[in-house]
Amino acid sequence: MSIWIWVAVAVVLVVWYLSWTAGRLDRLHARIDAARAALDAQLLRRSSAAQELATSTLLDPASSILLHQAAHAARTVDEEAREVAESELSQALRALFDQPEQVAELNALPGGEESLADLRAATRRVPMARRFHNDSVRAARAVRRHRIVRLCRLAGHAPFPQAFEMDDLPPTAL
Repeated sequence: MSIWIWVAVAVVLVVWYLSWTAGRLDRLHARIDAARAALDAQLLRRSSAAQELATSTLLDPASSILLHQAAHAARTVDEEAREVAESELSQALRALFDQPEQVAELNALPGGEESLADLRAATRRVPMARRFHNDSVRAARAVRRHRIVRLCRLAGHAPFPQAFEMDDLPPTAL
């Protein structure tokens, strides 16, 4: 009779562990979804600020066209090519705002200081949001790599989490 009690305790412990792991994995996937939504919001904010600056009359025509095309591409591209488009927007921002003289000239223009402040705030928040998202992805991947998770299919039908890799280095002068 005591063997059956030990078997029942072992089964209960295994079921409890599997349930706890499945719940943990579910919370990690929810955290990834929230982090991705925050990252999308920050990327949209950055491209909106860049597009607003590009359509203002503060920049010269060539810079306006370059910035507008990069910001428009970042806003309208499909999900598969979004990392590349966002990286190209980062490169365009660095090309335009790496010189402190250019930033000082824009600050001197009426409305330039506000536009640059919006763009500065948006470009500084993107790396933080991306880092938070990628940390959440890394944690979920670590749990999903465990044998017991794969063997018992605790992840269900959730897709394997993907990190968002892009060039998010802000301009030095901005």
